[in-house]
Amino acid sequence: MAAGKAKYSYLDYAATAPLCEEAASAMAPYLVAGPENTQASANANSLHTPGRSAFAALEKARRDISHAIGARKPDELIFTSGATEADNLALFGLAQGAVEQRVKNGNAPCEPRIITTEIEHDAVLNPAKRLAREGFDVVFLRPTRQGFITKEALESALTPDTVLVSIQTANAEIGSIQAIRELAALAHDAGALFHTDATQALGKIPFDVVDLGVDAASFSSHKVYGPKGIGALYVKARTPISAQMLGGGQESNRRSGTQNVPGAVGFAAAVCAACASLDEEDFRLSILRDHLYARACEIKGVSATTEIGREGESFMPGIVHLLVDGFESETLILRLDAQGFAVSGGSACASHSLEPSHVLLSMGVSRNAALGALRISFGRYTTKEELDAFVEALDACIHSA
Repeated sequence: MAAGKAKYSYLDYAATAPLCEEAASAMAPYLVAGPENTQASANANSLHTPGRSAFAALEKARRDISHAIGARKPDELIFTSGATEADNLALFGLAQGAVEQRVKNGNAPCEPRIITTEIEHDAVLNPAKRLAREGFDVVFLRPTRQGFITKEALESALTPDTVLVSIQTANAEIGSIQAIRELAALAHDAGALFHTDATQALGKIPFDVVDLGVDAASFSSHKVYGPKGIGALYVKARTPISAQMLGGGQESNRRSGTQNVPGAVGFAAAVCAACASLDEEDFRLSILRDHLYARACEIKGVSATTEIGREGESFMPGIVHLLVDGFESETLILRLDAQGFAVSGGSACASHSLEPSHVLLSMGVSRNAALGALRISFGRYTTKEELDAFVEALDACIHSA
């Protein structure tokens, strides 16, 4: 950080959000060491009193999160180690479960098809690629230049042998929000299951699994101000799913392994807190987003990757994505870091890659332009003053070179 800099501004919320006070407070009783805290840290599958206490806390967390996403039954929520595991369970579990159900019903697909998009997170893309190697016919839909999957694109790819469609709710890099309700309806009309990676959406924009009509949805705690190491997969009742983690049969035989009770409690507290202020924060962050785009694009050589405000196209309130001409994002990230600002070039999972973002290339952004990408993402603790200071630092980083 530059000498004399009093505050470091964290502007990488899409990678991980700071732990909120509500989650920290809810988890505190579970983080006390020693045998006297057995009741708070017991195995939720044990029959003794401490175990039953842990089980009660786990199930309350399940009810709270289920209520927040509009699920009809708490047991439709499966706790996982995070969104990566939830996405893997969705892709492998739903694909295999759907095929098994069709075989059982005497409607075995000749070549079961899976449809996803070119702009998904790697936690969806890589399982889809493995399924392709295992004999599934996998189709990757290309987005528009603005980062959207059209209904026409999906409709043209659907066949009677399609067993699963997986399309993210909101993109982690550019923030485009897909028309999930309409896309899910198209999938169902073709007899396919529909999964959405809702990691970036939970607690930030309205999200209701019943209203959207999805069969499965993935979530991550640390994207919504909760602890790392826990996430969840919503699976609608009676949806066929094949377990991928085998063992003691926890989570109703759908995901074995001793549950992370402190994590679940913190996750639930974070979700409830975020949803309680969702409308207010959505409005506030949208204003900050538009303000940052306007200020940043006044800098010579800086342009917005997408056109926010186009009719019928929606973007996340807390994500700004810029292209900086003549610079590589790694250079800018390090220079801004030295000035006291944490930003990224895209998904944190690919931050050590020297290759341009697969999301941007799929949208039609040139390789050279994509190499100069910057993502600024913000949330509950971000102020307008921080964003104004960031613009000044970005200008200095570019034009002092």
